[in-house]
Amino acid sequence: MTAAKVQSLEDRPVAPGVAAAIDLRSDTVTKPTAAMRRAMFEAEVGDDVYGEDPTVNRLQARAAEIFGREAALFVPTGSMGNLVAIKTWTQPGHEVICDNGAHINQYELSAMSYVAGCLPRTVAAPDGLLTWGLIEPLLQIKHPHKADTGLIALENTHNVAGGSVYPTAQLEEICDRAHTAGLPVHLDGARIFNAAAHLGKGVAEITRKCDSVMFCLSKGLGAPVGSMLVGSSEFMQKAHRHRKTFGGGMRQAGVLAAAGLVALEESPKGLKRDHENARCLAEGLAQIPGITLDPKTVVTNIVRFEVAGTGHTAADICAELKKRGILAGPFAKHAIRMVTHYDVDRTGIEAALAALREILGR
Repeated sequence: MTAAKVQSLEDRPVAPGVAAAIDLRSDTVTKPTAAMRRAMFEAEVGDDVYGEDPTVNRLQARAAEIFGREAALFVPTGSMGNLVAIKTWTQPGHEVICDNGAHINQYELSAMSYVAGCLPRTVAAPDGLLTWGLIEPLLQIKHPHKADTGLIALENTHNVAGGSVYPTAQLEEICDRAHTAGLPVHLDGARIFNAAAHLGKGVAEITRKCDSVMFCLSKGLGAPVGSMLVGSSEFMQKAHRHRKTFGGGMRQAGVLAAAGLVALEESPKGLKRDHENARCLAEGLAQIPGITLDPKTVVTNIVRFEVAGTGHTAADICAELKKRGILAGPFAKHAIRMVTHYDVDRTGIEAALAALREILGR
């Protein structure tokens, strides 16, 4: 795909047959842009299991280049990317240290245990952001009675914690100390480009000391399908085999990779706007009686707020919002999550706030 085929994110279609709605459930609901659809239609393809799909190969090479790594691997989902990394770094019976609210612990169907044979060793971290002081007491290396620590897994941005971002120095201290202990560090960077946009740094700079990084093309970057795993050539040779084991070998996958290339080149430019919209949403929510939220904690595109003070459950409020064309996700009995993305503009944010004021003001 040539650079001339990469079009603006503003050039995007309205999906046929789909009623217009303001969808704040997740940034996974984004529709592929017109540029992505054109790239998919025109994609040069081959058999990726044989390593012969030129568009997949370009996507992998470009991802590796952007992250300053030797190699990259295209995987169907972020969950598979995380699982492939865990399986590559560990042996059955190992423990994986992670935050209690980590996506790999809470939302990946216990795959690290069920498939990779590893046990999560968790600790509650403020804002989901681990420190070496929290990690060190959990380490077990060649203990005569306990499972060995095999991997440390971090998440940046942190989903459950509302899109929190690791300070680079904090993340790098964990990596340095882990390496001294002989342990690898995997980063679940599903929304790492959001973290980079918040910090004003490149993704290569803020992930350089992690041994492997997974990031999603299908969240804030807006591609319809796919995630990437980046790391060393040696790591990727093993990871490639594990992807095949888990059923992730794809054939003419260039039709998907083509959209990923557009997303990788174009979508990061719009993430700051998503963050601004999230902050606008948070500030408006904080002014509604009964809603508990500190707007200062909203630094990327995820807004999580408590509604216990309204006298309603999150599910009831979301059901009322849906009647008004606003989609949001109940995150707990009295918590709601809203996520901004490029398909929701400032007008949509104001409409969501107006709907909430109406529902809670009755």
